[in-house]
Amino acid sequence: MQLTNDKMDQVLLNFLAKYVTLTEEEKNVIIDMAIFKSFRKGTILLREGQLSKDGYFVIQGCLRCYYLIDAEEKTTAFYTESESLTPPSALTGTRSEYYVSCLEDCILTVGISDTDDELFNKYPNLEKLCRLVSEDLHSKSQIAFDNFKISTPEQRYLNLLEVRPDLAQRIPQYYLASYLGITPQSLSRMRNRLFRKVS
Repeated sequence: MQLTNDKMDQVLLNFLAKYVTLTEEEKNVIIDMAIFKSFRKGTILLREGQLSKDGYFVIQGCLRCYYLIDAEEKTTAFYTESESLTPPSALTGTRSEYYVSCLEDCILTVGISDTDDELFNKYPNLEKLCRLVSEDLHSKSQIAFDNFKISTPEQRYLNLLEVRPDLAQRIPQYYLASYLGITPQSLSRMRNRLFRKVS
């Protein structure tokens, strides 16, 4: 589905409205700053060792984060519509430790993570917005990471079905298995076992 610029603007503003109430002027500033870009499936947005200040907001599509360990990809996260990703390296100015790639054709807003003192002095609400979004994303990622560490692959899969059922249908099985920390064959067996339990 091809989105118009107006619809893309609205998706972004709806996401931000969860954090603060924006004036029309603030909305216009955000829309003027938002850079909407299209990326083809398979595009690597960030590579291990790369310096980048870019953060991403997904309008349409799916991003995948992964590490390359002993030539094997280890998937750590997926980001889909109305989700935001600011790699830690973009905030710290250090080289990235992982990759970010487009798992599907994507429409993203690509923004520089640097703060703009002049803009924030003029629009203090935007500074508050950036802080709240950043704190929320950090908190969610920490909770997800902690839960992931203490759960079994089956618990992780069941949690994924409960919290993000769309991903189970949308993500290729080998990426899903990598995310769960198991082989595709183990995921297939686990799915069959869970299916037999409910049928």
